[in-house]
Amino acid sequence: MRAINIHQFGGPEVCEIQEIAIPTPAEGEALVRVAYAGVNFIDIYMRNGTYARSHTYKTPLPMVIGMEASGTIEAVGSGVADLKVGQRVAFCLSRGSYAEYVAVPAWKLVPLPDDISFELGAAVMLQGCTAHYLSHSAFPLQHGQSCLVHAGAGGVGQLLIQLAKNLGATVFTTVSTREKADIARSRGADHCILYRDTDFREEIMKLTSGKGVDVVYDSVGKTTITDSIRCIRRRGLCVLFGASSGVVDAIEPLALAEAGSVFFTRPHLADYMATAEEIRGRAGDLFRMVKEKRLSMAIDTVFPLADVAAAHRYIEDGKTRGKLLLQVNQ
Repeated sequence: MRAINIHQFGGPEVCEIQEIAIPTPAEGEALVRVAYAGVNFIDIYMRNGTYARSHTYKTPLPMVIGMEASGTIEAVGSGVADLKVGQRVAFCLSRGSYAEYVAVPAWKLVPLPDDISFELGAAVMLQGCTAHYLSHSAFPLQHGQSCLVHAGAGGVGQLLIQLAKNLGATVFTTVSTREKADIARSRGADHCILYRDTDFREEIMKLTSGKGVDVVYDSVGKTTITDSIRCIRRRGLCVLFGASSGVVDAIEPLALAEAGSVFFTRPHLADYMATAEEIRGRAGDLFRMVKEKRLSMAIDTVFPLADVAAAHRYIEDGKTRGKLLLQVNQ
């Protein structure tokens, strides 16, 4: 089968398309023929070595990368009773999706409803479940609360804005251009701050009459984290869940106290997708909201599998206006 195999950490150029053996599903696994694979920042972190020391997201070399896909079950291993050959499924947080076939733990697979396409199934799992756990679990937003969503025109940002509005929150977001501000507003953002032209902390404090927001969802990291912490209300929360501008190496404890005794967390999605029930519950919520037209998923670009390096450059350059996919099999 064709697969993107990584032999060393580095830039997009280390992504090589190779012919390797089709995996055999072990006990408790299913073999999935991949239709579409999602492209996510977690793939970047695994490719460039950011997660080289992670016990949660292991990166043994050589490895086939990719953590999200949709497709059809081709075979099942022993002990798999609730899935069958030919069934349409989607998954995230199981490595190896940049390939024509991947063996996935059965408990991580979500059956795709008949009216959810392979494209949408691959697009919604990782970013959708990220937006879901951020808004429903890490800080369960309630009606009347406020949040700041960095990178509001990105894949997670657009979904997080919509989920926050569905919960009745006021949404502030940062974007780099007026075009991206229009995208964020179209998803329901109440206030869009052009961070290249305006100090976002000063603007947040002005718009909230000095109070600050209840929670900041920060996927940018190095360039935003200091001011993210300083624009939160007293005893509010900062959730750092990405590092598109660079990794945050440390947070000074006293800075949290001086900002108003605020709380800080740096979660992994895997800890909020720990059981089959949790995975299928989040995915079920998302699919239901899509069908009810309360959640829109923007697919930016679909690349062929062989163009994975171009897809990685696209997402690293901050060009995304939604989800990036790799088309693997017709």
